[in-house]
Amino acid sequence: MTQDRELQAIAQRYARRDQRLAGLERYSLLRPEVWQMLHERQAAMLRLLAAHRAALADPAVPLGDWRMAEVGCGAGGNLMDMLRLGLLPQHLTGIELLPERLEAARAALPQQVRLLAGDASQADVEAGSQDLVLQSTVFSSILDDGLQRRLADAMWRWVKPGGAVLWYDFIVDNPRNPDVRGVPLKRVRALFPEGRMAVRRVTLAPPIARAVCRLHPGAYRVLNTIPFLRSHVLALITKTS
Repeated sequence: MTQDRELQAIAQRYARRDQRLAGLERYSLLRPEVWQMLHERQAAMLRLLAAHRAALADPAVPLGDWRMAEVGCGAGGNLMDMLRLGLLPQHLTGIELLPERLEAARAALPQQVRLLAGDASQADVEAGSQDLVLQSTVFSSILDDGLQRRLADAMWRWVKPGGAVLWYDFIVDNPRNPDVRGVPLKRVRALFPEGRMAVRRVTLAPPIARAVCRLHPGAYRVLNTIPFLRSHVLALITKTS
């Protein structure tokens, strides 16, 4: 499959998903499983970033000086989180394949945030310019190994020495959804073989989370104590040189 065909297929998969989920509000933050997933992931991410910053040669560098690019920025939610963390809008870049999502990001984010349209593996991001490069459930939507490899190579190229890729994605296949596939940790290591990885297993598997939270929201915390029920990996992959 050529790269252009896979990019078109990704857009079609997202369109099918949006049509399938229309009106369901499956990702509404008012749903108890959704806000618990988000809070868990954010807390784990902040712990990883705090440890990463403490290990830097100059940990006193203000967060406002960090530069970050996000692959598949969607409507801009993760970029807004980084603004709340203290990164400056003029130091943020979002890249998005789907025009309607990019428009939503532009409407929501400060004008100083740089937003790029199209194939992230070809994005105009300077090599060695980023302290962080973020991807969140993008690679699981790429079914072509070659495009996964090209995108990972681009992301790694953008990271400066001492910087890192911040990765969040699920590791197991969803038998009900042929439009996605899990990205196991072994594959993540193969995509970034030179990186030093700090890994956290997070997120109660969404089908389980949705089912148990209908019974009681507190069931999320109980079942999430069982590691093999967590379906996602959060990883900080540091470029040491």
